Amino acid sequence: MAEFFNVLPPGEALELLLGRLPERPAVAVCVADTARALGRVLAVEIRATESLPSFPRATMDGYSVRASDTYGASDGLPAWFTLVGEVPMGRGPDMSLGVGEAAVAYTGGMLAGNADAVVMVEQTQAVDEHTIEVVRPVAPGQNVAQPGEDVRVGESVLPAGHVIRPQDIGGLLALGIERVKVAERPRVGILSMGDEVVHPGVTPGPGQVRDINTYTVAGQVAAAGGIPELLGLVSDDYEEQLVAARQGLAKSDMLVLSAGSSVSARDRTVDIVAELGEPGPLVHGLALRPGKPAILGLCDGKPVIGLPGNPVSAMVVSSLVVRPTVYRLMGCARPPSPSERAAVLAQDIPSAAGREDYVPVRLVNGENGTEEAHPVWGKSGFIFTLVRADGLVRVPADAGGIYAGETVQVREL
Repeated sequence: MAEFFNVLPPGEALELLLGRLPERPAVAVCVADTARALGRVLAVEIRATESLPSFPRATMDGYSVRASDTYGASDGLPAWFTLVGEVPMGRGPDMSLGVGEAAVAYTGGMLAGNADAVVMVEQTQAVDEHTIEVVRPVAPGQNVAQPGEDVRVGESVLPAGHVIRPQDIGGLLALGIERVKVAERPRVGILSMGDEVVHPGVTPGPGQVRDINTYTVAGQVAAAGGIPELLGLVSDDYEEQLVAARQGLAKSDMLVLSAGSSVSARDRTVDIVAELGEPGPLVHGLALRPGKPAILGLCDGKPVIGLPGNPVSAMVVSSLVVRPTVYRLMGCARPPSPSERAAVLAQDIPSAAGREDYVPVRLVNGENGTEEAHPVWGKSGFIFTLVRADGLVRVPADAGGIYAGETVQVREL
């Protein structure tokens, strides 16, 4: 096919690819134990099966009372109450309050019958073992969690496409929902290409390097919820590459090709993508450093991503493109944002306008408790540039760099 290399900003390129995929794809569904569903994507909306709390609950230790009996109470003129018992935790009340009566209440426990408020223990004084003074009035409902105040039966609590977080697991189990329908994890085939690449267990010969990208990208895929399928290594023979890519795509929901994405006579990844299905390549080249020679394609409904061969470039492109695409395949239109933290840049970062730069940085505790971001300089072929780094600083395309002393957002690795 005719060679092309028209770069696009990473965000624009990703939208071009995702725009060809359904926002809510018809994902395969499976059932997962709620307690083990962390990071899974919900396939259906979840509605509350009951109201929480299911009964009026005290929000602090004290005494359940009828609020009207406390009106006018003060330090100089306290209201006297007769203690008629307590409501133990995990049990219902076995008494109802009359005028001027109170019962001991515990945080999270039920109130005595007829009670509509709780007086904090700090606003009472013991007269004897059967009598207390209340020195502050309370209003009806004060210090009480009402039924349905947290969530009401039938209320939508989590939408389809939501990535389950630890607090979501707690909420679902609080409703007694022990199993949930989630999207099947997409299978992402990863194929590394090149005569110079050998298996990590092999001692490299002259001009050879161990395969890195298969395993770093596999880790990123797994972290996003996908299932990495390691398709092995293939030489620079075009026909062998095409056969391996076809076989990999046939048994995967998405295919990632490592190396062979730059513009050269030997690197024909874009031609392979063109032969895998329609419409083929959508983007060849990102306005990005590192990672410019990347390919984004769609082949008969399946995303195909061509990564640069350099390990740093491959990981940056995978983070920006592969990760959100994996989430989209699970029906998640808005994947969780990567963790970021603010830091003060310790050195100038030069950049050329017109492209986004992602610079590895190491975070160091500076003076006065500030966190400093120290650039980790190194070529995109050096994996230990990232091993030594804690995150990446993005230099916008319209900036000529960032000066030392500026506050930056560090995208954590």
